[in-house]
Amino acid sequence: MIWTGPARAADFDPKMAFAAQPLPDGVNVYRSSNGAPGPGYWQNRVDYAIAARIDTSAKTLTATETIEYTNNSPDALPSLWMQLDQNIYRQDSRAAVLGGRRKGGGAGEHSDGYVIASVEVLRGKTWVAIPFVVSDTRMNLRLDQPLKGGGTKLKFRIAYHYAIPGVWGGRNSWLDTPNGTIFDIAQWFPRMAVYDDLRGWDTLPYLGSEFYCEYGDVDYAVTVPADMIVAGGGVLTNAEEVLTSLQRTRLAKAAGSDATVMIRTPEEVAHERTRPVTNADKTWRYHFANTRDVAFSASRAFVWDAARINLPGGKTALAESVYPVESAGDAAWGRSTEYLKDSVEHFSRRWFAYPYPSAWSIAGGSTGMEYPGMAFDGIPDKGKELFWITAHEIGHTWYPMIVGSNERRDAWMDEGFNTFIDTFESDEFKNGVFGPKRDSEYAPGGGNPVDEILPLLADKDAPPIMSYPDVMGEKYRHSVSYFKTALGLRLLRDVILGPDRFDPAFRKYTADWAFKHPSPSDFFRAMSSEAGEDLSWFWRGWFFNNWQLDLAVTNIAYTAGDPDKGANITLESRDKLVMPAVLEVKYADGHTTRIKLPVETWMRVKPVVAVPAGRISSVMLDPDHLLPDRDRSNNGVTP
Repeated sequence: MIWTGPARAADFDPKMAFAAQPLPDGVNVYRSSNGAPGPGYWQNRVDYAIAARIDTSAKTLTATETIEYTNNSPDALPSLWMQLDQNIYRQDSRAAVLGGRRKGGGAGEHSDGYVIASVEVLRGKTWVAIPFVVSDTRMNLRLDQPLKGGGTKLKFRIAYHYAIPGVWGGRNSWLDTPNGTIFDIAQWFPRMAVYDDLRGWDTLPYLGSEFYCEYGDVDYAVTVPADMIVAGGGVLTNAEEVLTSLQRTRLAKAAGSDATVMIRTPEEVAHERTRPVTNADKTWRYHFANTRDVAFSASRAFVWDAARINLPGGKTALAESVYPVESAGDAAWGRSTEYLKDSVEHFSRRWFAYPYPSAWSIAGGSTGMEYPGMAFDGIPDKGKELFWITAHEIGHTWYPMIVGSNERRDAWMDEGFNTFIDTFESDEFKNGVFGPKRDSEYAPGGGNPVDEILPLLADKDAPPIMSYPDVMGEKYRHSVSYFKTALGLRLLRDVILGPDRFDPAFRKYTADWAFKHPSPSDFFRAMSSEAGEDLSWFWRGWFFNNWQLDLAVTNIAYTAGDPDKGANITLESRDKLVMPAVLEVKYADGHTTRIKLPVETWMRVKPVVAVPAGRISSVMLDPDHLLPDRDRSNNGVTP
C-alpha cells in the first residue's frame, strides 16, 4: 500500500532553518560565551537618600534627593545622564506626540513634569551648583570635572517637585475613595540612567515602555498627614513613631503566621485610635537595600493585613496588602495576602529565593503595575482576576527587578518571562482552581495556546519578539511580548528540551544575572550552553522572526509491499519554522508505536522514517497537540 499526500504548500529550506544565528552582542571579557557575566563584568552603582513631602490638598510631591554614584566602569565620565519619567506627562513630550501608553493627553490630562529647582555637586564640604540640560524625559548633568572610573564616587543632590497625576497617570496617580484619597507614587524621583558595557549611557526616552535602572540602596522619608498609612518597599525603620502599639503587635503576630492577620480592620479605618493622636504630619522612614527602584502608596483609607512568607533555607518575609473598605471581604481583597504569599513562595521554590523583607499588594488607581516587592492592582479586582494579576505583578520582582534586563528595549525579557512563570503558579495554586492561565488575548485561560498563537504567526504585519516595544505598538504589545514569549518558553521546556534540562538552565541564568544587566544574547547563550543544545533554529524562527510551522505526513509505503516487513513514512516541513515532534503509528491489531523525531529530522527536505512491521491503521504527527501547527489536516493519515 502506498499513500501520497498533496503537494507542498510552501518552500522549505533546511539551510535557512538550521543556519547559525548571529546574536546582537558579542562575547568578550564582560560577557562570556556561556551566557554568564564575564571575568571583567562591571556595573555602576547608585545609592539614594530622599526626603519627600506630599501636599494632599494641592496633590503635589516636593523632595530633595542626595545621590552617591559609583563609577565602576573603566571610563571617565564628563557628564551624567538621569531619567525624568514624570516628563512623559508634559504636553510637548515625545510620548504625547507619538501617542505613548499611559501618558495622558486628554483634556486636563497633562502636567509640567519635574520642576527642577537646583542641582548641586559636593566638592569637599561645599555644595556647588552645576549646569544641567533637560531633554524630554532625560537630564544631562554637566560636571565641572570628569568622574574617573574604577570605583570613583560622586555625591550630588537635586531639589524638585511635581504635580501628582490623576488616575490618567497610570503608574503614578491619586484616586479619591469614600474614606480618603489613595496616592500611588512611582517614578517619583529622578533616577540615574544606566551606563553599561553595551552602549555607554542608555538614554532611550520614556515613551510608555518601562525601565532600565541601576542597583543600590534607597533610604527615603515620606512626610504625610498623621492619619495616613504609607506602604513602602523595603524596611520601615521608625515603626514606633508612625504605628500604634496595637498595629506593631499585630505585625509581629503576622510575621509568625501562615494565616492572614488583620493589622487595620475595615471597622477601624474610620476610628482615630488606629492612628497616632496628633494633628502634626508624620514622617515614614524606609530603607530598601540592593534595589533598582522603589515605590510606595499612602492613604487614610487603607485596610491592612499581612502574613508570613516561608522561603528556602528557613528564611521568611512578610506578605502585606492594603486596600479600601469597599474592597474588603473574602470574595475580593480579603484573599489578596493569601495569593501574594503563595505566589512568592512558589516562585522562590521553583526559580530563585525572594530577596526582600516584604512583598506588598496595593489596591488603588495605578492598576496592573509593578515595582520591586510591590504590586499595584485594581480596587474592583476579585477572584481569579485578582489572583492572576497579583501573581503576575509580584512575579515581576524576579523579572526584571532581580534579573535587571532592559525593559525599554527588550520588554519580552520581563513580560514574557514573568508570564511564563505565572503559568506554573496558576496550575498549582489550590490544585489549579484558577488555572490554566496561558495569557492569550484570544482566549484567556482557555483553549489550547498552540492554537491561540496561530493568528499571530499568520499575521504578516506582526513584529518579531526581538523588536523595540515602542515600535511594536499597542496592537501587538501583549500578544508578542507576553503571550508569544511565554509560549515559546513553554515549548522550549515541555517539547524541545524537557524540564530536566530547561529548569536547571533557567535557574542558572536567573542566579548568574541576579542584580545585574543581561542582554538577549546572554539569555540565548545561557540556555543553549547549559541545556546542551544548539538552539539557533529556535531563536531564529520564534524570536528573530515570526515564522509559521506546518509539518505533514506525505507518504506511507510498506517495504516491498509487505506490512510484515515494516513501512517507511515520508514527512515534510511545509513552512519555515521547525520543531521536534512525535510520530504516532497505530496498527490494525490495536497496538500503538510512538517515535520521537528530533529537530534534526527536518535537515532533509523529505525525511523518511522507518516504522515497525504490521498493518497500519493510522499515522499522526503531534498526537498530543503540543505544537503550533498551522494546518493539522495534513498531520494524520488513515489509509
